[in-house]
Amino acid sequence: MSIYVGNIAYTVSQEDIQEVFADYGTVKRVTVPMDRESGRPRGFAFVEMSADAEEDAAIEALDGAEWLGREIRVNKARPREERPRR
Repeated sequence: MSIYVGNIAYTVSQEDIQEVFADYGTVKRVTVPMDRESGRPRGFAFVEMSADAEEDAAIEALDGAEWLGREIRVNKARPREERPRR
């Protein structure tokens, strides 16, 4: 399972996110999706941690917290919905 982190500043790097979440456990992976056209971050990320308890602790502590002037949203990531191809 992974954590969805939304409403993050566009200037935030994978390393910044890893540093914040490392306070709650071992971070296995951080993914920051990029916009295909502009090449800029899309304003959200996904974080995978080594244990569910660590993910729960990070979600509880960080959901609604202010980071770099933004109130971030942190919750369990939902599975990607299949959308019909165009």
